[in-house]
Amino acid sequence: MKPYRHTQDGSAHLHRDSPESGAKKDRSIDLRRYRKIRRFFLKIMWQTLWWDVVFNLPLLRWFHTSSVSRWQTTAREYRELATNLGGVLIKLGQFLSTRVDIFPPEVARELAGLQDEVAPEPLEDLVGAIEEDYGCPIDEMFAYFSSDAVGAASLGQAHRAVLHTGEEVIVKVLRSKIHILVETDLNAMRLACKWLNLMKHVRNRMDLDLLLEEFSATTRAELDLALEKENLKRFAADFKDNPHVCVPGIYETYCNARALTMENVAYIKIDDTETIRACGIECALVADRLYDIYMHQIFVTNFVHADPHPGNIYVRPLPTANEVNAGIGGFAPGESVPYASDRPFQLVFIDFGMTAVISERLKAAMRMGVIGLGTQDSHKIVQAYVVADALRPGADLRLLEEAHREWLQKLWGLRLGKLHETALKEVRYFMHQYRDLILEMPFQVQADMLFIGRALGILVGLTTTIDPEFDPWAKAFDYSKRFAKQELKEEWQGVWEELFILGKHALSIPAHMEQVLTRAKHGALTVQVSLSPETRKAIRRIDLSVKRFAWMVVTAALLISGVISGKDQIFGMALIVMSIISFFWGMRK
Repeated sequence: MKPYRHTQDGSAHLHRDSPESGAKKDRSIDLRRYRKIRRFFLKIMWQTLWWDVVFNLPLLRWFHTSSVSRWQTTAREYRELATNLGGVLIKLGQFLSTRVDIFPPEVARELAGLQDEVAPEPLEDLVGAIEEDYGCPIDEMFAYFSSDAVGAASLGQAHRAVLHTGEEVIVKVLRSKIHILVETDLNAMRLACKWLNLMKHVRNRMDLDLLLEEFSATTRAELDLALEKENLKRFAADFKDNPHVCVPGIYETYCNARALTMENVAYIKIDDTETIRACGIECALVADRLYDIYMHQIFVTNFVHADPHPGNIYVRPLPTANEVNAGIGGFAPGESVPYASDRPFQLVFIDFGMTAVISERLKAAMRMGVIGLGTQDSHKIVQAYVVADALRPGADLRLLEEAHREWLQKLWGLRLGKLHETALKEVRYFMHQYRDLILEMPFQVQADMLFIGRALGILVGLTTTIDPEFDPWAKAFDYSKRFAKQELKEEWQGVWEELFILGKHALSIPAHMEQVLTRAKHGALTVQVSLSPETRKAIRRIDLSVKRFAWMVVTAALLISGVISGKDQIFGMALIVMSIISFFWGMRK
């Protein structure tokens, strides 16, 4: 690697209140970039309206094209746009690529390419701002500074360097003009959210403004390298007694608003299973330990490293007892490690720009959900949704429980490798059996669940990549047993209080029975009945269909009248415009 020398000619609850560094108050945007992103989002909106609303009407459905192929094309176009422009667009695409629960696999695969398509920025474009923050040329701060980036992300990149004391370090630097790019992208996303909020079915299912606020706060926090440094220190303190976890040391003197200098811990990437096995480390143990560490973050420390993709986690091989006795103290990053059976190792975590603090509400909901999953208790799973406030008001809890009960019966015990194949076989059954539930879509996304859900989704994918035989179901069962024991112990402490309340209510039963019998004797007993939730939903759908049909009749009448009014073009155009207004007014209901 050629060194760089400078000559004289030559950033389910997050840290919202943390001060931003550098250009924190710079809210200026790149108008050219903004307009380009806005045109792309507008194109998607019109395509959705045209194909998924207009051509989803009766008769026009015959001309409806495959939505999967269209969205796959859109995802490909978005990937090209994000690759060319960079910034927050890449981060958004990376997040969407993990949501296989929302998008078809074909769409997720198109977006997944963004995980590897972040090109580094030439150091020549960054060196001026870096030296301005250091207050001196780079070669006065470092004996060696590589011009080639060893890693590149959407907001920053990392370079190898050597201190004048001889220590090899990694310097993370922000990209040039990154604050302007971030503000431009967030403004474009804010506009897209306003458009989406015009759709009632989107507005009812998620608070897009709150989600965007959370996404914006997290993205701006990633530009705050001082905050990232504090996050790293907190994570290190949480795992100081865990010998299996390692975080890089920080060189405070060499840190500033645009640069974070850390110990070089670039050992073996966690998804490089071939090299891991060549050292004598079991991949199954790596996956198991990684999963346990994240469960500890979620349920014990409540502070989560929220970006567990392969570039942010390394495996550090450690010397065996025999090697220590032979005088081998350790292995340097990049050094060839000989094979040794059952070689010990540590998991190394880097990049703490995206972290999340779990609220007590979400923690309680997740514990309840894990217990319900491990014990196959559909009632407890649904109650976890209620505690997490993840259900829309009026959601049919009984039908949700029934759907989860069948889902657990059909899919329990299957490994993730076979889950997709089995799910495809069962999808028609669930679409038919729970049509009302699927159409109703009772879930609503909470902001503090967004990044925890993202982290868990990436975690499950990563662990099963490291070890295809890794079984999250079995791990969930282990945790459910542990939490269930704790819950039973806590409940037992209040059993006497519950018995007292129960006895108090039992004493009042005879008096209540006497009241009921007296009212029945005098003919004053009434029984109130109501329609079942399924019947009410069916009636609402029929009512909505009738209203939409009536508006479509009006639309057609106005359109035909406008077309045949050839003699009066102004009147005819007015009728056509009124037909368009009538159409959109009817579809908004």
